[in-house]
Amino acid sequence: MDIIKAFTSEQLKENVPTINVGDTIRVHNKIKEGSHERIQMFEGTVIAKHGGGISETFTVRRVSYGCGVEKTFPIHSPNVEKVDVIRVGKVRRAKLYYLRDRVGKASKVKEKI
Repeated sequence: MDIIKAFTSEQLKENVPTINVGDTIRVHNKIKEGSHERIQMFEGTVIAKHGGGISETFTVRRVSYGCGVEKTFPIHSPNVEKVDVIRVGKVRRAKLYYLRDRVGKASKVKEKI
């Protein structure tokens, strides 16, 4: 087996959360401040998924104090503690970049029933 494949296969997480574009999720992210660690939550809508394998990432967007904030998280990162799916969205696109131009209720994604 290739050395790189062996290294990346041992870094993969066993229980990968099922995240789809359009879902509203809460990401529990480890933050290291000096000598101690804490967990910070980031809640928003998944607007994109990229890649596969060890380099798979997802982008989460939320509006905080009137300013749009986007963060990209690697799925297999040890800093991503866990991901909670709050709402399952009904979308027809693979990337929801059009939400960047929307304001207020127009930026909401319908919920899948």
